[in-house]
Amino acid sequence: MEAGERVNLLGLPRVELEAFVASRLNAKPFRARQLMKWIYRRGAADFAAMTDLAQDFRAQLGEVARITVPEIVSEQVSNDGTRKWLLRMDAVQGIETVYIPEPDRGTLCISSQVGCAMDCSFCSTAQQGFNRNLSVAEIVGQVWLAHRELAESRPGHGNGRHGNGRHGDARANITNIVFMGMGEPLANFDNVVAAMQLMLDDDAYGLSRRRVTLSTSGLVPALDRLRDTCPVALAVSLHAPTDALRDELVPINKKYPLKELLAACVRYIEKAPRDFVTFEYVMLDEVNDTAAQARQLVKLVQSVPCKINLIPFNPFPHSGYQRSSADAIARFRDSLMQAGLIVTVRKTRGDDIDAACGQLAGQVQDKTRRRGPRLTAAAL
Repeated sequence: MEAGERVNLLGLPRVELEAFVASRLNAKPFRARQLMKWIYRRGAADFAAMTDLAQDFRAQLGEVARITVPEIVSEQVSNDGTRKWLLRMDAVQGIETVYIPEPDRGTLCISSQVGCAMDCSFCSTAQQGFNRNLSVAEIVGQVWLAHRELAESRPGHGNGRHGNGRHGDARANITNIVFMGMGEPLANFDNVVAAMQLMLDDDAYGLSRRRVTLSTSGLVPALDRLRDTCPVALAVSLHAPTDALRDELVPINKKYPLKELLAACVRYIEKAPRDFVTFEYVMLDEVNDTAAQARQLVKLVQSVPCKINLIPFNPFPHSGYQRSSADAIARFRDSLMQAGLIVTVRKTRGDDIDAACGQLAGQVQDKTRRRGPRLTAAAL
C-alpha cells in the first residue's frame, strides 16, 4: 500500500481492524466492533452515516479509511426468482455471484477466484482459465453487495446505495452462504478462511458454521488445514465412482486420488459442524450414470458418513456432455437409496440466466490456461 492511501476496511479481519483503529486513530477496540456492525450488519459504506460514532472520529475515518466494494456491471433475474450479478473486480476481470431464494432460506453462492485452474471438463467456469485469487474484500464484498441489493428490493426500504438514509439489519435475506461459485476455494485458502471468519463473527454476519458451506474438488492438504483452522459445512465435488473416470472429469484426482480424498473427509468430520460430508455428483448422460456405476459409488462411500447430492448437468456451449435423462437420474437415485444412502436430486435453479451449477462464466482475461472457447456473461 502506498503512503497516504486510504485503507479499505471491508474484509479487514477483526484483529487487523482493532490494530488499525488503535494505531491510526488512537481509539479503543470497541470502536472496531462498532465499525464492523455498521459495515456488515447495517450495510453502511459512508462513515457520515455511522451516527453513534463521534463526529470527529468519523472525520478521521474519512481521511485514512474507505469502504470499497466491487462494482455491479449487470444483474439478471430468473423466472424462478434466482438473481445473478456480474461484478467488476478490476479493469478487465469479472466474477459472478448468485442468490437463490427458497421459502425457508436464502442461499448466496459466491466466488473465490477469477476463473478456475482445476480444469473440470464439465464446468463452464473451468473453460475460462484462471487469472487470480480474490482478495478478502472481494469475497466479502459479494455478500455485502447481495445484502444491499436484496434489502433495496424489499418494499418500503429506505437505504440508499451509498450507505445513507435509514439503516436496518442488512442481513435479513441471506441465511446460507455457499462457496460454489467460480474458483476452487481451497486454492485461495488464506483469503477464503479470513472471509469465512467474518461471516461467522457475531459483530459481522453472525452465521453459524452449519450455514456456511465450502465446496472443494479435493485439495487434500488444504482440506486438513481447513479442519484445524475454520471447519464449516463441507461439500466435495465427487462426480465419479472410480479413479479412472474421475481423472478425466476432475483432473486434480490424479494428484489426490479417491482413497486419499475420502480419508481426508473422514478426518474432517471429526471437527466439522455437521456429522456428514455432502458428495456432489453431476449426472452426465452415458458417462457416470449407469447401474454399475451406482453400485461402484455405494461401495466407494460406504465408510464415509455422507449425503449424495445428484446434480442434473447444466449444458453450456461446446461442453461435449449431455444431461442424464430424468429416468436415468431416478434409477441412479433409487439404487443409492436402496443401499441405505441419503440422496437428494438438486433442483435446477436459474438455468435460464446461466446461473445454475457449473454455468458461471464471468469475465476472465487469460490467454495462457483457457482450454475452450471464451464464454462471458456480459462485456465489461
